Amino acid sequence: MGLDSFFRPQSVAVIGASRNPRKPGHVIFRNFVENGYRGKVFAVNKNADQILGKRCYASVAAVKEPVELAVIAIAAAGVPQALEACGKAGVKAAIVVSGGFREVGNNGLEDKVVGVARKHGIRLVGPNCLGIFDAHSKVDTLFNPRYKLERPVEGGISFISQSGAVMSVVLDWMSMKGYRGGKFISYGNAADVNEADLLRYLADDQHTKVVCMYIEGVADGRRFFTVAKEAARKKPVVVLKGGITAAGSRAVSSHTGSLAGAAEVYKAAFRQAGVIEAEDIEQLFDFARVLTTQPQPKGRRVQIITDGGGFGILTADWLARLGMEPAVMSKAGLARIRMVSPAHVVTGSVIDLTGDADVERYSAAIDAALDDAGVDILVIIALFQLPALTSDIVEVVAEANRLRKKPIIFIAAGGRFTEVLKKSLENEGVPTFSYPERAAEAAKALYRYRHGG
Repeated sequence: MGLDSFFRPQSVAVIGASRNPRKPGHVIFRNFVENGYRGKVFAVNKNADQILGKRCYASVAAVKEPVELAVIAIAAAGVPQALEACGKAGVKAAIVVSGGFREVGNNGLEDKVVGVARKHGIRLVGPNCLGIFDAHSKVDTLFNPRYKLERPVEGGISFISQSGAVMSVVLDWMSMKGYRGGKFISYGNAADVNEADLLRYLADDQHTKVVCMYIEGVADGRRFFTVAKEAARKKPVVVLKGGITAAGSRAVSSHTGSLAGAAEVYKAAFRQAGVIEAEDIEQLFDFARVLTTQPQPKGRRVQIITDGGGFGILTADWLARLGMEPAVMSKAGLARIRMVSPAHVVTGSVIDLTGDADVERYSAAIDAALDDAGVDILVIIALFQLPALTSDIVEVVAEANRLRKKPIIFIAAGGRFTEVLKKSLENEGVPTFSYPERAAEAAKALYRYRHGG
C-alpha cells in the first residue's frame, strides 16, 4: 500500500483523545477539529462522552463509519490491542506517537506492534514520533500546542526527520522566518515506514519542490542509497546527518535505537547519489530556500552588486573559497551601468555602486547583469541604512526575480528596518541572507545540484 493515507486521509480517528488540554491526545484532536482539516475526525476514548463538542467513541469499532488513518496516543502497553482493533475496522494507516519501545530496549513490544500491523496490512509511522504535519491537507498529529509551536504556511519545502525535537524546532523557526513548508514527517523508530519509503513518496509529490532530511541512521543502507539517487534526479534532496562524531554516534542508539554508521561512508554515499549534505539546520534550509525558489544556473560565474565595498569583498572571498568564479561582464553591459552612475562607481567582478547608491543605480546594474552572457548567478548586497536607498529596492529585486532569467541571492545585514524589508523579499520568493558566507554556501549548493562538484 502507498502512503497517501497518511497525508490525504478522508477520515481520522484519534485514539487516546483526551479532555485534558495538557495531554497529547487532546492537542492532536484539537489540531484536526480547529485548524482546517476537511475530512471527518473521530475521538476515541472509552472514558469520555464528548471532547471539544464532538461525540466520543469507546473504540474504533464503535465509529460505524470508515476510518482511513488512526493516530494512537496511549501508553505503549496498550498499542498492540488498539492496533488490532484498527485492523478489524479496516484502518489503512496508523501513526503511533507513543514512546516506550525499542528506544528504551523494549524490542519485544515493538515487534508485537509491527506484527499486528502487518497481519492487517496497516502501514505504520513510528512509534516514538511526532508524526505528520501537512501544510496543504492540514493533517496535524503534532502534540505541541500551536500557541507554543507555530506551523508554516503552504509551500514547497518538505522535511523528513528521525527526531521529533528537531522537526518541532524547524517548524516553529520556519514559521517565524516566513519560510513556506509542505509535508513534515517525524518517523521515530521507523518500525515500518522508514526514511527511504518517505523519500520515495516525496520525490513524486507534486507539492514538494525540495526534500530536506535529518537522519541519524538508516534501516537499509543499500536501499536508501538507491532511493536517494532516484529522488535526486527528480528534485533536490538536502540531508543533515546526525551522529557524525563518536559522541554523537553513541547518543543515536539511545535516541531511536538506530545505528549511526561511519560518517565517511554516508558522505561518500550522499555524493554518489547526488544528495547535497548540509552542516547544520540553518544551512539545510538556506539550501532549501535557494533550491526551491531559484532557477538552475548555467555555470558558476557570480556577479556581485553592492553598495558597500567591504561586504562585496568578503562575499567574493567566500565564493572563491568554495570554487565559484567571478563573472566578467561585457563592455556593453558595464556601459549600461555607467550611463546612470557617477564616475566613482566601480565596475568589475564586484560592482560597487558605493554609499550614495539609489534605486535607479541598482535597477540598471541588475538589468545589465541579467542580460549579460558572462553572468550565471547574481548576488545582490544592499545596506539599507544608507540615506539614498529607499524601500523601492524591494520591488526592483522582486521584479527581477519574477523574470526567472538567472538565480538571485540577496544579502542585507542590519536591525529591524532591514529585517522587515528582507521578509518582504522572502515573501516574493527571493532568498535573503545576513552574511556573505551563508549566501556563498547557498550559491554553491545551487550550482552543485545541476553540475555536481
